[in-house]
Amino acid sequence: MQRLIKVDGKVRTDMFYPAGFMDVVQIEKTKENFRLLYNTKGRFVLHKVAKEEAGYKLCRVKKVTRGPKGIPYAITHDGRTVRYPDPDIKANDTIRLDLATGKIQDYSKFEAGNTVMISGGNNVGRVGVITHRERHPGSFEIVH
Repeated sequence: MQRLIKVDGKVRTDMFYPAGFMDVVQIEKTKENFRLLYNTKGRFVLHKVAKEEAGYKLCRVKKVTRGPKGIPYAITHDGRTVRYPDPDIKANDTIRLDLATGKIQDYSKFEAGNTVMISGGNNVGRVGVITHRERHPGSFEIVH
């Protein structure tokens, strides 16, 4: 084990470690930083990023709820739990997570006019702008 590869700021020695969407992969020896994204075919592709950009990752909030003693927390798409999120952060919003501390640096709302990347379904990997959102309570929501 040479301990050369970092995924999200942690050394990973397992050759089969399951890295996923928006994970930051760092190679210390060559001083290269990559972010895992989807191409338009739905396959993972490594996108080279700068050193400053490798310090954070974007996470989609799946659920915001309260834990023991009423402590609010948010659960992200990659399974992270972030305590005491901003009260404005709701499900489907995107947070900018500092990898070193695990704290929220910034957030963007899931609303019309924002740029998004599709991460599931037949259109995975496509990038577009949200124009409007059809709400169907009790079923799926359609975003155009």
